[in-house]
Amino acid sequence: MVIHHQRQPSARAFLMVEMMVAMAILTIVFIPLAYSVHEDAGQFKTTYQRAVAMEIVDGEMEILAAGGWRAFPEGTQVYPVSAHAAQNLPPGQFLLTRNGHHLRLEWTAPKGKGYGQIVREVTVP
Repeated sequence: MVIHHQRQPSARAFLMVEMMVAMAILTIVFIPLAYSVHEDAGQFKTTYQRAVAMEIVDGEMEILAAGGWRAFPEGTQVYPVSAHAAQNLPPGQFLLTRNGHHLRLEWTAPKGKGYGQIVREVTVP
């Protein structure tokens, strides 16, 4: 003779309530966690793009200081960059200011995005 035990209705209801409480706890924990991960990803992207801009400005300033500055007139002008990594940058521009032997190369990005300005200055002989 096989005896089947059926759970009492109150035991099933308690199990259902327990399951709903567990799901609520998981939801309360994971939604802020997911939001935090999303925010961190945005900050990582901004930091990466800022590092790329610094590398490009540093490299271009070395080229300018080595004699490339002679090809540019006095004043401020948009500086053309041929680095492929510049494709990874947000919209912005590189500006070269030449005042005699003093050079200033900068990259500016859209305001309010956390990029700031990347500036390098040098006085060449």
